[in-house]
Amino acid sequence: MMVFVWIGIIIIIATAVVLLVLQQRGQLSGFGERGRLPLEERTVFTLEVGDIVQYMGTDWVVEGKLTYNVGDYAWYEYLLQDGERICWLSVDEDDRVEVALLEPTQQLEVSGEPPKQLTFDGDIYRCIESGVAEMTRTGTTLHRTAERCRYFDYEGSENKVLSIEEWDGDIEVTVGERINPRMLTLLPGTGERLYGS
Repeated sequence: MMVFVWIGIIIIIATAVVLLVLQQRGQLSGFGERGRLPLEERTVFTLEVGDIVQYMGTDWVVEGKLTYNVGDYAWYEYLLQDGERICWLSVDEDDRVEVALLEPTQQLEVSGEPPKQLTFDGDIYRCIESGVAEMTRTGTTLHRTAERCRYFDYEGSENKVLSIEEWDGDIEVTVGERINPRMLTLLPGTGERLYGS
C-alpha cells in the first residue's frame, strides 16, 4: 500500500516539473498563438525598446526612452524610428494624459535664452512651461545623453506644440502636435532595437 502512495507522489511531482518546463518555454497550448505565452499589453506609459507604435499608417519602432524627472513629477519621451525618419513620442500626465508626436527641425535657430513667445512656420507659439529635469534613459536617445536637460515647452494653435531643449550646450528643437492616444496602436516587440548597432 505504501508503495502505491510513493508512486503516486512521484508521478505528481514529475507531471508538475514537466508542466512547469513547458510553460516556461511557452509550449503549453492555450497560452496564446502558436503555443506562446501572451505578451504584456502596452500603454503609452509602459512602452519598451523594440515595441511598435502604429499611427496614421506608419509603423514606428521604439528605439529608446527618456524619463524626465522634476522632483516627484515625471514624463516620458520615446525615440521612434521608421527607416531614416525619427520622431519623439512625448507622454505626460498631469490632470489628464497628453500625448504629442514631435519631429526634430533645423529651421528654427535658437541662441541664448529662448523667448516667451516665438513664431515658427507662420504660427505663433507661447512658452507654457520651462525648467530643468534630471534624466534617465534606455536604449538609443541620440545626442540626448546629459544627466540634466533645460526644457522650454511651447504651444500654438490647433494642438501644435514646439519644444526647445538644451543638452550640455547642444540645442534641439522639435515641433509637432498633440494627438489622441486612442489613435495609437501599441504592439509588444522583441525587446531589441531594430535600427543602429
